[in-house]
Amino acid sequence: MVKYAGPDDIEETAGTTAPEGERFSITRMARLLAVSTSGYYQHVKRRAATVLTPRQQRRADLEVKIIDVHKESKGTYGSPRVTAELRSRGEVVSTKTVAKIMASMGVEGISPRTFKIKTTVVDPQASFPPDLIDRHFDQGRVDAVWLTDITYLTCGEGDMFLCAIRDGHSRKVLGYSVSDHIGAEMVTTAIDRAVATRDGQCRETILHSDRGGEYTAHLTAASCVRHGLRRSMGETGICWDNSPSESFWSTFKHEEYYRHVYATKFDLVAAVDRWIGFYNTVRRHSAVGMDSPDGYEKSLQAAVV
Repeated sequence: MVKYAGPDDIEETAGTTAPEGERFSITRMARLLAVSTSGYYQHVKRRAATVLTPRQQRRADLEVKIIDVHKESKGTYGSPRVTAELRSRGEVVSTKTVAKIMASMGVEGISPRTFKIKTTVVDPQASFPPDLIDRHFDQGRVDAVWLTDITYLTCGEGDMFLCAIRDGHSRKVLGYSVSDHIGAEMVTTAIDRAVATRDGQCRETILHSDRGGEYTAHLTAASCVRHGLRRSMGETGICWDNSPSESFWSTFKHEEYYRHVYATKFDLVAAVDRWIGFYNTVRRHSAVGMDSPDGYEKSLQAAVV
């Protein structure tokens, strides 16, 4: 049985070379705790050997911060966006260093696959507006071009469809709608919300889409006339004519949709709301200097003032 030291067993050490903070005789304590003095000194030596150098400490600090940023992005950020976020927090670090650390820890972002050509149902009786942008989606200012498209989703309660409208310059989602059936009504809802986001200041803005029946419908055309939007459409079956929208769907589906199962329509709509909020306000976008769309638009406003 090990006997623990009491007041009468303690010997204060004078002139000892024991490490600072050890007030009692190493020999006496080793005997009372039934351990060898050599074993104790080996432990001290090993502990001293594990003291981190400044470079190792810096590496350890970066590892913690990288994990935090990656977690905050819901596991979606790769090294470029992690680097941008760290720099915004005052860290001086290169993308190469961040990439190396992430690789060593087995941490990686999500890389969407190249988008696929989406089949568009065209109304053969419809008339088509001309292509006003010729793949020049970003014309150097907000509200010059809005890009819109519809994508298919599903949940435990059935099929759903998501329509979104984004600014071609800032990449911000201005308006969107989710419906359990595809039609012009969901397009006009998204248009109304986009116009409200811009406080109605969007006359002469180009609304570019594919040639789907939802966009050629009279209801959509009337909505564009009412808000002063100029309709533009790419060619049928050519994904490059609306490639930013296809790329956006790829990002949404790989970062959010494919990673979860939605039991109800309510769950799916709530997930869309959360992710678009994250996309607009937090997620860093390479096309706007690794800022968020909202952050980028605020910087544009500040530059004007």
